[in-house]
Amino acid sequence: MVYSQQNFSGVSLPILKLVNTYPNNPNRNLMFGGIRDRLFRFQKHSRSTRNEFFGTHPSLPEDILDPPHAGRTSARQTESSTDPPVQSKSSQPAVLKPSKTAQQDSSTLDKSLDHSQLHKEHSIHHPTPPRSFFSSSSLAVHPNVETAHSSSEEDLRMPNIKVFSGSSHPDLSTRICERLQLEVSKASLKKFSNKETNVEIGESVRGEDVYIIQSAAGEINDNLMELLIMINACKIASSCRVAAVIPAFPYARQDKKDKSRAPISAKLVANMLSVAGADHIITMDLHASQIQGFFDIPVDNLYAEPAILKYIKESIPNWQTSVIVSPDAGGAKRVTSIADRLNVDFALIHKERKRANEVEKMTLVGSVEGKVAILVDDMADTCGTICMAADKLVEAGAEKVYAFCVHGIFSGPALTRLNASKFEAVVVTNTIPQDENMKKCPKIQCIDISMILAEAIRRTHNGESVSYLFSHVPIC
Repeated sequence: MVYSQQNFSGVSLPILKLVNTYPNNPNRNLMFGGIRDRLFRFQKHSRSTRNEFFGTHPSLPEDILDPPHAGRTSARQTESSTDPPVQSKSSQPAVLKPSKTAQQDSSTLDKSLDHSQLHKEHSIHHPTPPRSFFSSSSLAVHPNVETAHSSSEEDLRMPNIKVFSGSSHPDLSTRICERLQLEVSKASLKKFSNKETNVEIGESVRGEDVYIIQSAAGEINDNLMELLIMINACKIASSCRVAAVIPAFPYARQDKKDKSRAPISAKLVANMLSVAGADHIITMDLHASQIQGFFDIPVDNLYAEPAILKYIKESIPNWQTSVIVSPDAGGAKRVTSIADRLNVDFALIHKERKRANEVEKMTLVGSVEGKVAILVDDMADTCGTICMAADKLVEAGAEKVYAFCVHGIFSGPALTRLNASKFEAVVVTNTIPQDENMKKCPKIQCIDISMILAEAIRRTHNGESVSYLFSHVPIC
């Protein structure tokens, strides 16, 4: 038998060299027989695993299971244990010719193996990588895969991934899975009669990358607890990795101790997610980017800015002469970034609060006279701030006023205030469900950001960089 570098992995080749170093040792079989048996069992297991996987895809060519090596005849009967096959110089492997004693031991071992299963029509070659090696950017194991039908390629596009949806925003989860060409994984989310949350994962997640989509919408505390239970359920079910996709991060505004005995609730949420078993967090437009430092696990803080820029250029007339306005000093960095990319001016409104959600007075820093004013903020809750800012901008001479907010919470009297405001439109993203709000307030318009989250999931699963998404909207 001929042992080539193509037959076994880089670990087994030195072992075979070691075996042939002692051809006349009477204890040779006792020394190395077990190692050699393990090598053949490993080769047989890898071949059967690959055949089982590709056997479910009848559209693939038959020779994909055993593609012939260059220069090697496909007939098994032309090969023998003493006469190695003739190969071209370009494809000549490293060949070890065992001694006569080694050949006798090898022939005995060959008889004990079922060659019809190990070889079929060809000799042993390097095993195919496991399924986890497949990715959207590298689908083919062998060149012959390119001849397969497109439907089979779609089946191989993203293996080893499960996407679950929490009860906070099922519409967004469905949109994300449609862009990933996946089905939303099965999970039963219920409440017991005493209002405790009950989660049952409806399919196996063993060895899978799990992504759980849950936003800070509706009953935030219940939804947060539901997310924690889902993470823990998948983790103890032997999933490979568990990533929490949180478009709107809960308790993000409680990120610092701004007065005596105030809790830092965002840090507490970060600890809870980590203890539950989350390995990765994907979120969007954190209220304070420093929240990423509350975690000891990777956090990808995505931005809706590229989608907002695209919407401004496509939907707002005369945007070239507009002014980007921040309703508070905390959003100055966000506003200047957008103004620089649009090459327009920016302004700032300084506000003084009496208490939470109540603003005492505002001061405009900058000029908006005769221009279109575009207010940009990370979230709109009761909308008291942006409505007062709109009145201030109209008093300062702005022709039209638009508002862009990433997270449209719209709690309390928000919708009533917006209907009575001087906004032309209030544009938000769908990190939080907006269907009911849009029915009650016709000024609300929604930007779909599912393509950004879907691309982030795809890139994370395939081990690719997500920094491209910080400045571009993916084309889906």
